Amino acid sequence: MAYDCIIIGGGIAGLQAGIMLGRYKRSVLIIDSGHGRSSLCKRYNNIIGFPEGVSGDELRLKGWKQAKTFGAEFLQSEVIDIHNRFHVKTKCGRTFKASTLLFATGLEERFPNIAGIKECLGLSVYVCPDCDGYEIVDKKTVVVGSGDTGAHMSLTLKYWNDEITFLNHGGKELSLEMQGRLRKEKITVQQVIAERFVHSEGCLQKIITRSGLEIEADHSFLAFGGNRVQSDLAVQLGAHHNEKGHLLVDPRTRMTNVDGVWASGDIVDHSQFVTTAMGDGAQAAVWIHKWLKGEG
Repeated sequence: MAYDCIIIGGGIAGLQAGIMLGRYKRSVLIIDSGHGRSSLCKRYNNIIGFPEGVSGDELRLKGWKQAKTFGAEFLQSEVIDIHNRFHVKTKCGRTFKASTLLFATGLEERFPNIAGIKECLGLSVYVCPDCDGYEIVDKKTVVVGSGDTGAHMSLTLKYWNDEITFLNHGGKELSLEMQGRLRKEKITVQQVIAERFVHSEGCLQKIITRSGLEIEADHSFLAFGGNRVQSDLAVQLGAHHNEKGHLLVDPRTRMTNVDGVWASGDIVDHSQFVTTAMGDGAQAAVWIHKWLKGEG
């Protein structure tokens, strides 16, 4: 079957685009690996309409059901090849044809191998200070990071909390500038290897290091860098990207330089907010519809 649009990635941006395109009565297939970044977060606290927070899984499930009511189809698989404008081959062995493509494959989050991290994500362990810095006000907070990346996160969090401890996991060297700034802001630095996040149903209690040190903590931020932008397939089609791999898109239409290929969400270089991903997906869908009508 030929689809008006195949959306690669069923996270927040992809689902929002699927809802919009379905309401335009477009035939849509959303292909998702089931391992998106949003599925890791146990609670988002900064989304309008969810004052008590909402998990990534709940948001995705609601989005999936909503998109389905407007005719969007879903396939849980992984896209392994795209050829002949646009034949999309999946890992499960099926191939589909599309008039347009929307890449919403986001980032691959790279966490260190520390027990307990994933159970706490969004509940007491965070990665984005703009999203979750508010959560640490008057709370015992520990940054677990590496080198200058971890130091920078620690300095950023001083806005919300004066008492920050930075665990330089693995002891990566800090620049002289960062050492000076940490001293000036009176941020305690410990050169350790974190081994386990002790928690109760996702609520952090303490961090245990390889040497056996136990560090009490109510909340923690992770700061390691090195996340991978999952843009390889789009780049193979000729889509332009920046040095980090983020796809470059028209700021109004969200279309890449490749005619008929769009991108939205964290695969594009922006703030990485869930709410931004929603807007991105909606905007891309509007212009995909216009393009299919010959107006784009």
